[in-house]
Amino acid sequence: MKKSDFNYHLPEHLIAQKPLPDRGASRLLCMDRESGWIADRQFADFIDLIGERDLLVFNDTKVIPARLFGRKQTGGKVEVLVERILDAHHAIAHVRASKSPKAGAVIELDEGHRCLVLGREGDLFQLEFPGANLFELLEQIGHMPLPPYITRADDESDLTRYQTVFAREAGAVAAPTAGLHFDQAMMDKIKTKGAQTAFVTLHVGSGTFQPVRVEDLSEHLMHKEFFSVASDTVDAVRQARERGGRVIAIGTTAVRALESASRSGRLEAGFGDTDLFITPGYQFKSVDAMLTNFHLPESTLLMLVSAFAGYESIMQAYRHAIDQSYRFFSYGDAMFLGEVKERV
Repeated sequence: MKKSDFNYHLPEHLIAQKPLPDRGASRLLCMDRESGWIADRQFADFIDLIGERDLLVFNDTKVIPARLFGRKQTGGKVEVLVERILDAHHAIAHVRASKSPKAGAVIELDEGHRCLVLGREGDLFQLEFPGANLFELLEQIGHMPLPPYITRADDESDLTRYQTVFAREAGAVAAPTAGLHFDQAMMDKIKTKGAQTAFVTLHVGSGTFQPVRVEDLSEHLMHKEFFSVASDTVDAVRQARERGGRVIAIGTTAVRALESASRSGRLEAGFGDTDLFITPGYQFKSVDAMLTNFHLPESTLLMLVSAFAGYESIMQAYRHAIDQSYRFFSYGDAMFLGEVKERV
């Protein structure tokens, strides 16, 4: 398949610019993975889609306030988006300026902080933050890194709403958006129903928003993201299989973590960088169903869900979502891919 096969027209007004007042108030498009049958529901109905033998796997990554604003010593404005923290004083980052800074340049940040440009790694810059712990600096002067299709500036509410209620491992510069729909009340309902939960970590990078730029998908270079799958999660998956339950991934990032840890053919505990690129024809090894948001045209995530539930079915579901005015992307509505008819 080619990149252009995954294009679709989305009216701009369907791109959600703000979250709904309540996390669980989103709509839920349910699609039966086998037949392609779809139903319009509310996210509150998600609890009816799961059973007591099932295992829900969440991504517990925590979004860091990774966007910084500053100036060059010559006075020009600079925007820094930290892509990955290397240690307490070093990071690689995107730097936006009228003219790219060279090695040795100093960027003056808010509240008297500064960073030094050490060099470049392709499109990214190597930065040093002397005299301050980088995590503490970001908490002090950083802004939440809202996606480029959200055209407003971040505000105080984004500190909590662009973060899942179960976030605990700091390192992402984009939220695992399917998890944003869950509030504590829904987590409690899952526990009451008897379904099990487990966690993986995948630090979502800004590359998740980048469209594929080559028509031939085999030529696409996937961005790398750190992932970790612990032994207790591997055990939880095994136990779910033994009791006849399904492994339901909450978000494409949880899918990528599980499938990255399954490259040997079976799920194994481990951690590292993953560049797994899932396209139609991929054979899933560890995931039976998933909850996801709606994804950008020609994006790797749209290709992933097409691989999971079938290209024609997904494109039909997206056309339906547009016709029914679903809200798209990070702060938008959700979609469930799995067994549906018998469970709703």
